[in-house]
Amino acid sequence: MPLVREARAARGKRVRNTVAAAAVLALTAAGCASGGAGQTHAGHGSRPATPNAPGPQAAPDPHLGRGGPDPTAPGGGPSAGASAAPTPRTTAPQAPAPRTSASPSPSTQAPAPRTTSPSQAPVSQGVVRHTAEAGRNVALTFDDGPSPVWTPKVLALLDQYDVKATFCIVGEQAREYPNLVRRIVAKGHRLCDHTETHDEKLARLPAADVRREIGSARDAILAAVPGAEIPWFRAPGGGWSTTIKQTAASYGMKPLDWSVDSRDWERGGVDHILATIKSELRPGGVVLMHDAGGDRSQSVAVLARLLPWLVNQGYSFDFPA
Repeated sequence: MPLVREARAARGKRVRNTVAAAAVLALTAAGCASGGAGQTHAGHGSRPATPNAPGPQAAPDPHLGRGGPDPTAPGGGPSAGASAAPTPRTTAPQAPAPRTSASPSPSTQAPAPRTTSPSQAPVSQGVVRHTAEAGRNVALTFDDGPSPVWTPKVLALLDQYDVKATFCIVGEQAREYPNLVRRIVAKGHRLCDHTETHDEKLARLPAADVRREIGSARDAILAAVPGAEIPWFRAPGGGWSTTIKQTAASYGMKPLDWSVDSRDWERGGVDHILATIKSELRPGGVVLMHDAGGDRSQSVAVLARLLPWLVNQGYSFDFPA
């Protein structure tokens, strides 16, 4: 029995030793694990690991290229206890959104048309009966045209003597023969408004009708020659009124009359008509003749004799004032 007890005691002692040894090994393993996580070996001592600090690196391996530690070698990478380096940004910064309100879009509406005409200098309402320049001058004026028969003949005679004259245009004629209005202007002659229909009762018409007669003729002239200058208005038969002069002035036209009435419209004969002009003419005079409104053959014949006589008398040719 003592032998049995000894054997059991010896066996129990071995078991305890084995358990103790196992416990020591377990504690040792735990300590190693703990020590590896919490400290690193450096020389003769040890120091607590600095948080977020990388561990020591091995010398560069010449087989791995220049300067780069082997990440698979022991101690080659950061220690287990060190915090990982910040993750690099894998997304590129976004470009700023495009500006959507850089400038206001232009208006789609057209600007409102101008409703006011340029200001005009005041026009005298005094009736003009003399030339623009003083001296031995004369202004020839021709009424009621243009006529496709007589106006070209008058223009040809004026060209022959290099004379410039004034043509008082009727609106209806200008609408029918706009090419002749253009020809008159192209030759260097001046234009005058002579109403739309040549109504000799113009002075007795209501103001609205007066404006229509004057304005319509002006429109016809400008339709034939856009931008043409129309400095004067002549009332049919020389019948003036305050309303006529005011209306003409509102269009920028001066009232034009005459100082010499050839009375060629009576067709009294070439000699009689010519004698009338010679007797009435004075320096600075404005002569009334016709290039339309009926048979103007006598007017053309008078002009052919009048022009050389005026030149021989030392007259120069001018426009009305």
